[in-house]
Parts: sequence; C-alpha cells; structure tokens
Amino acid sequence: MTDHREEIEKVITVLKRGGLILYPTDTVWGIGCDATNPGAIEKVYKLKQRAESKSMICLVSDFKMLQQYVEEVPEVAYDILKYATKATTIIYDRPLRVSENIIAEDNTLGIRVVRDPFCGKLIRKFKRPITSTSANISGKPSPKNFEEISTAILEGVDYVVNLPLQNKGAKPSSIIKIGGDSTVKIIRK
Repeated sequence: MTDHREEIEKVITVLKRGGLILYPTDTVWGIGCDATNPGAIEKVYKLKQRAESKSMICLVSDFKMLQQYVEEVPEVAYDILKYATKATTIIYDRPLRVSENIIAEDNTLGIRVVRDPFCGKLIRKFKRPITSTSANISGKPSPKNFEEISTAILEGVDYVVNLPLQNKGAKPSSIIKIGGDSTVKIIRK
C-alpha cells in the first residue's frame, strides 16, 4: 500500500490556509477545499464559474464523521451505503457545521463517505469534510482523466496532488436523495 504521508501533509497545509486542491477522489479528479471555510468555497465557485445556487458535495472519511455533519442520518442511508457497488453520494436534510455557502437552498447537502485510501487518510487527518466538485469550468464536460483537465483549472488551484487516480474508468458517483420521511429518490445512477 502506498504511503501517502508526505502528500497528505502538503495538502493539509494548503487546506488550512483556505486554498484549493486538485485531487484524485474515489471517482474522478475533483477540486477540493475545507467544507467549513466560506472563503475557500467561494474560490471554488469563482474558479468553476459556477452559480452559488448549484451546491457542491463534500466528502467524509467514515460513518462517524458523517454523523457529525448531518442532524440525523436516516437508517436507510446506512443500508444504501453498505450495499452500494459504486461510489454513492447521498443528499441529506439539515447538514451541520459546514459553511452556509455549500448548503443548497432547501437546506440539504450531498455527502459521500469515501472508499479511496488516500481520500480517507487525508480527511481523517484533516478532521473536517472536504468539498468535491468535478475539475471543470461549469457547463464544460467533466474530465475523464488528468490530461483532460483545463489549464484554467490547473492554474486556478493552489496545489495539485501528485498521485494517480486509482479508478481508471472513473465515473462520477451515484447521487441519491433521502427525504425526511426516508423516501429514496435516485438523482444520478
């Protein structure tokens, strides 16, 4: 197993300063920042040229961290995540302790519990969720590999993680919304 310690230390320094990272997630290359830092999130919207009304998702390391950032995790969410065969983002009601400008207008937030070893270690060590949004300008196609990432994105982040994307056939995560009454709606397969 690869030792990611040095790379994680560099990334945490950037995140603590409110900087943006370009990193391999458990799905595709993503733009990330501290999900609790409004200024950093504002930089992501600006870099992507994206309207703030389009919320982003954030990544957490495990179920324990998930519970710290959602008022109540519905039981059905655990079942979905336990049996999911691919990366799955769930949209939860009433997120907690994250920046207001990452939360959707209907007071929801998409959160994914990561399976990727690097992301898991990074988030555990950082002790806060990290945003994840595809590494593209809004309206442009999402890059399927590092080579497709635009110069504007590469130059707009403060640090590019020096690790390959583990999942070579990378696709964005499934997105599922769980309502307050535990109704499940598939947003993206």
